[in-house]
Amino acid sequence: MQLTGFPRIAIDPGICGGRATVVGTRVRVTDVLEMLAGGATPGEIAADFPYVTEDDVRAVLAYAARH
Repeated sequence: MQLTGFPRIAIDPGICGGRATVVGTRVRVTDVLEMLAGGATPGEIAADFPYVTEDDVRAVLAYAARH
């Protein structure tokens, strides 16, 4: 299920135990946040995970800020 106000973030009980993920992937919001905390840039994350865009990374940050 996509979240209202966060079209790039989904929560599905059948994917990653119902934890928030980037839509269409199994990349958890927490994974992206940990990479950013470790010093990775949005561009580096997108390069390492080609199915995640820099816009997805920004959406993760917006979601985390809200929650």
